[in-house]
Amino acid sequence: MDYILETRSLSKHYGHFKALDGMDMHVPKGAIYGLVGKNGAGKTTLIRLICGLQEPSAGSFTLYGTENRDKAIVKARRRMGAVVETPSIYLDMTAEDNLKMQYRVLGLPSFEGIGELLQLVGLENTGRKKARHFSLGMKQRLGIAVALAGDPDFLVLDEPVNGLDPQGIIEIRELILKLNRERQISVLISSHILDELSRLATHYGFVDSGRMVKEISAEELDAVCRKCVRLVVSDVKPLARVLDSMGIEYNILSPTQADVFANVNLSGLVNALTKESCELIAAQERDESLESYYVNLVGGARHD
Repeated sequence: MDYILETRSLSKHYGHFKALDGMDMHVPKGAIYGLVGKNGAGKTTLIRLICGLQEPSAGSFTLYGTENRDKAIVKARRRMGAVVETPSIYLDMTAEDNLKMQYRVLGLPSFEGIGELLQLVGLENTGRKKARHFSLGMKQRLGIAVALAGDPDFLVLDEPVNGLDPQGIIEIRELILKLNRERQISVLISSHILDELSRLATHYGFVDSGRMVKEISAEELDAVCRKCVRLVVSDVKPLARVLDSMGIEYNILSPTQADVFANVNLSGLVNALTKESCELIAAQERDESLESYYVNLVGGARHD
């Protein structure tokens, strides 16, 4: 697989505190990679290292195949845009003037493309309105526009929906999906708002205490978290016989419980179980969420 970013035993220590502790990570090209972890797990530290805002204490990473110790990493970083912690915008400037300033910083030859960028992020009609009067969602979208000024193909967003209202969250989500699908921009998103992340991500990295606990694709996660019906019966042995005869996949949890991975006709199942002298006591639909998966994963992880 072609990876846009790889980290190898990446570490960052502040005195005795290990913000990152041997992080191994793989972001595929074209992915929307969700970096999942609670506050303090090391997400922002990782992003700051990748962006060159800090240097690693140990380990290494590659960006577009370029090692972080290589002088060419500066050139590789020009292909990356980032919004780290808070949007880097000038509050006393308009959206257009903010982009003009960023174009100057990047040494771009003209302001061509600014109108298109403003339209892309939904700020084309803000006119002479200063950024300080923007809503939080508008500021976040302007920050993303600034990050896109250099026409990057890798976008790094640190908690992009944190503090936004529902409408603002939807706008950022739609923008990220548009950038990924229409412009083929790979995206790394750190977040602890897992329900929203599950609507975006194609891949996940679950981080805890500065370590990568698990990397998994959205397809693999869907298979793990797939819907099922949990049945409580008087005895699972006759239940298993009935389900086998129906060709239905199941997983026995206890002498009285089983998860069934199919749309079950309960009346037909009850009739079949009655013939086996088995009683159906309860049936409940279950669908493990990304949040519960993460909690179970971190809860079961060892920390040496």
